Amino acid sequence: MKKDIAAPALGFVGMLRWAWAQLTSMRTALFLLLLLAVAAVPGSLFPQRAVNPEQVATYLENKPVLGAWLDRFQLFDVFSSAWFSAIYLLLFISLIGCILPRIKKHAKALRTPPPRTPSRLNRLPENGSFEIAAAQDSGISDAQLVQDAAKLLKKRGYRSEARPDGAMPSVGAERGYSREIGNLLFHTSLVGILASVAVGGAFGYGGQRVLVEGETFVNSLVSYDAFTPGTWFNQDSLTPYSVKLDKFNITFDRESKTHFGQPIDFTAEVETRRGPGAEPQKETIKVNHPLRINKADVYLVGNGYAPVVTVKDGNGNVAFSGPVVSVPQDGMYMSVLVIKAPDAKPEQLGFQGFLLPTAMTDETGFAISGDPNAINPQLQLNSFYGDLGLDDGNPQNVYVLNTDGMKKLNDRKLDTGGIVLSAGQTYELPDGKGSISFDGLKRFIGVDINYDPSKRPVAIFSGLALLGLAISLFTPRRRAWIKIKNSVDDSGCEQRIIEYGLLARGEDPRLESEAQELRKLLEQQWPAVERAEV
Repeated sequence: MKKDIAAPALGFVGMLRWAWAQLTSMRTALFLLLLLAVAAVPGSLFPQRAVNPEQVATYLENKPVLGAWLDRFQLFDVFSSAWFSAIYLLLFISLIGCILPRIKKHAKALRTPPPRTPSRLNRLPENGSFEIAAAQDSGISDAQLVQDAAKLLKKRGYRSEARPDGAMPSVGAERGYSREIGNLLFHTSLVGILASVAVGGAFGYGGQRVLVEGETFVNSLVSYDAFTPGTWFNQDSLTPYSVKLDKFNITFDRESKTHFGQPIDFTAEVETRRGPGAEPQKETIKVNHPLRINKADVYLVGNGYAPVVTVKDGNGNVAFSGPVVSVPQDGMYMSVLVIKAPDAKPEQLGFQGFLLPTAMTDETGFAISGDPNAINPQLQLNSFYGDLGLDDGNPQNVYVLNTDGMKKLNDRKLDTGGIVLSAGQTYELPDGKGSISFDGLKRFIGVDINYDPSKRPVAIFSGLALLGLAISLFTPRRRAWIKIKNSVDDSGCEQRIIEYGLLARGEDPRLESEAQELRKLLEQQWPAVERAEV
């Protein structure tokens, strides 16, 4: 009776070896690379905390149930999530596990002599033969002829081996080893890119800052409006430098009828100091032309107007004074702004409304801005008094006024009406609550400051990857053999015939031309005997 043979159990070590073999296969590496690309898709579909935490908060407020589930699966922090990091790390390990055995195998192949000479070269895809003068006529022995043929192939980029011994001396040669080197260079560079990006994400940082004309940014944590550090970021790594905005210029289109008033050039004139005690330098920042300072890039990402206002409280004391950043709403720079005066006494004051750079009215009598330049700047505001809600410790958006605990002082719908201020004017608030003055107008810019230590390594590895890819795609893998065959014809005369053959490793449309060139070189060195040409 036939018995079933049970397969031996793999055991713990065997399972580990099997798992490692599966992980380090090229098929798994390709799958993980595709999976990483798919895993990055939610990062573009949902707002990310690292980029825009306000949008994430708004999403969670508008969709509390769906938002809670998305947050549970870290879809608002895709690129720092545990599952994305796991895919990234597995891909990194898989590629290394694929590359190391191939490097070892290729190093062994480089030390291995070319394959032995086939007995029948006429069966190869490209082959030929011709007769040359016999040894006693030419004075060249078969051994010398083989050595010369090996040198000839070597000059054409082949790794050749002369085989003068035996009944039919021959030469074996092979070229195209750099194809695999290019392949390995490509995959190694891919690992380098992954490692560089990981290092950049760990030690780099990014931040945003709004700068009004005349203000100075100093590279310290307290100077950033928003800051996103890397995983292993250390604030001691912040190199000291400063950037002062002297002037911001915008050039608007004044000639085109279809694009009249649209901005065509942005230039921020800044004064930089690259360290404590360093001499100031005049530099400029433009769109797509960032300021490079102490290995950090300062990008120009936004701009607008910042009206300078002074708010006095009911006691006649200055409760707020300075520029207020407004948010542009259209191409004519009509902007919304919020002013908060938490130090006002006896009650806090707040204002919200519009800035019109060039105030005018349309056909319906509605106030608009007729030009993006500040030709006739005007503030149109509503005022409030009461509790701004800043004392409870909860963070607030500086561009939003929370009026839940406040009462209106000025509004177009009230008898007091709205506040309309031109530059240089002051308005006295109702009920002796204070006053507000429009003192002047400045411009501001929004800058994005990014320090990424991986930029140069990524560029280097990307270049190496392209080089390796080009080498692997355009380097043909070929084998060539040349054999000397001595015989006697029917008339008793000695014959010496050179046979050659070529074989491609894969598709090689240029193999035929290579065979023709090889025959040409062989006949130049050893002229064929016409009567016996094959």
